[in-house]
Amino acid sequence: MAPKTVLITGCSSGIGLALAVKMAQDKQKRFKVIATMRNLGKRGCLEAAAGVTLHKTLEIRQLDVCDEQSIISCINSIPNRHIDILINNAGVGMIGPIECQTIEEMKGVMETNFFGVVRMIKEVLPDMKRRQSGHIVVISSVMGLQGIMFNDIYTASKFAVEGFCESLVIQALKFNIFVSLIEPGPVVTEFETKVYEDAENADYSTTDPETADMFTNLYLKNSKAIFSSLGQTPSDIAEHTLRVISAAKPPFRHQTNAFYTPMTALKHADPTGALMADTFYKMVFKYDMLLHISLKAIKVIRWQAQKMRQGVKMLSFR
Repeated sequence: MAPKTVLITGCSSGIGLALAVKMAQDKQKRFKVIATMRNLGKRGCLEAAAGVTLHKTLEIRQLDVCDEQSIISCINSIPNRHIDILINNAGVGMIGPIECQTIEEMKGVMETNFFGVVRMIKEVLPDMKRRQSGHIVVISSVMGLQGIMFNDIYTASKFAVEGFCESLVIQALKFNIFVSLIEPGPVVTEFETKVYEDAENADYSTTDPETADMFTNLYLKNSKAIFSSLGQTPSDIAEHTLRVISAAKPPFRHQTNAFYTPMTALKHADPTGALMADTFYKMVFKYDMLLHISLKAIKVIRWQAQKMRQGVKMLSFR
């Protein structure tokens, strides 16, 4: 069977890089990966990680999801424009009080995270429809299901993606095209690190002192603890994504972090939203010490589980 052509956006680092390399190194050689990025000057890390797969099962090309001509040029360079699997991964982050963010900055997030996905799907969907086959994968977020304080615009962009795909999936199935949303929780990447570094050094003089203190001394502190205790790696997300792609009937939604499933279920348990709002309010403002103790306990449990898995692997090699 000929390998499937996979186009992935945002492959210069993080999830995109890990996924491109994992699929290119597939032992069954099921995939021909076209790993794209906006700036080819940042391809060094991907080239190093790709190793012997470079120019064999992995090719690197320029593509800017905010530039329609860039998208068309890249896809036209693929023989017969044949893409079996499109993975929309490119994204940008934004955190902080909305009073400190300009409308232009907010538009920039939507341009990449939402309209970038729309542009890519709009370009490949007609070809997939003609072939009556294809798989569209979007790296979304649990924040596409549940809003998180001080992530207002980023969350809005992911909600937009989720709604768009939820509407599209019914039509796509009629043409034998699968649509899958991958919904990670916190992922430790250069992307996230830069977002939080920028936030720590930003100016919050345009908001009131209480909000500024809430963000810098409560939100950022809690976020560090959450990432340390619950954060997954890009390789974890790549593994989950590959399982979804390899499924005989790929699911529409797939959450990668089981710790977040109860959180995203709150709004379904109470359609009025009162349960969700009350739970998060108390978690942030009343029981923050309990939250930190729980996170530390989870961190220890995960560390012990990881050591146990490593031990099992070592025994299996003997």
